[in-house]
Amino acid sequence: MKIEVLYPELCNLYGDLANAKYLARSGGAELIDTPLAAQPRFLTEDIAMVYMGGTTERGQVIVRDAFAPYLDGLKKRTEAGGLTLITGNAMEIFGEYIEDEDGSREAMLNLFPFHADRHFMNRYNSLYLGKLADEDQDMDIVGFKSQFGHSYGVNNEPLFQTVRGAGINPAEKAEGIRRNNLLATYVIGPLVLLNPPFAKYLLRLMGVAEPALAFEQAAMDVYAHRLEQFSEPDRGFIY
Repeated sequence: MKIEVLYPELCNLYGDLANAKYLARSGGAELIDTPLAAQPRFLTEDIAMVYMGGTTERGQVIVRDAFAPYLDGLKKRTEAGGLTLITGNAMEIFGEYIEDEDGSREAMLNLFPFHADRHFMNRYNSLYLGKLADEDQDMDIVGFKSQFGHSYGVNNEPLFQTVRGAGINPAEKAEGIRRNNLLATYVIGPLVLLNPPFAKYLLRLMGVAEPALAFEQAAMDVYAHRLEQFSEPDRGFIY
């Protein structure tokens, strides 16, 4: 079993590369790093999960240009049910465009019908509490957000439903995007380490019938404690 990490030399903010590392350790998977100059391995190999983490604002353009020739390959992977996880502002790379405060727009890959508005003088930092948007699962999700903008547009394919915090923008409860097993979210943390039930969910999507996590008891204890804290009615969420 293989997990491919796309562009780790650039998509490496907030420690989110640990999402792939933790899943690889828990599932006994081989971890493959694919640099910007290389063709993604998922195009020619059996890859259990493809992962892309957040990057800088300039990095978003670099990643867009590097990945554009392989977008059709990602579409085929998604149609076939292959698992892909995208976290942080990497989600914006797959929208229609990013608009800056001066009204200028940078076209993105246009896989999903939303766009991002960026505000460099108003970084949004918050806690996040939500639910996995899967009618067959009752799963709480905790995490963090740190971003210069929000996304707007059609979002009838959410990954999470927000309980506290912002969805893809502060006016929406729908958070992230899910299309088959392509999962994209602004939530960082790292998301997978903070949410061991979600880690097991991903491992099952990767074909692990009875997943056991590395340091599972400690991970579950911390998750339960954080979930209790984030559920406190008087706890501030934006910081």
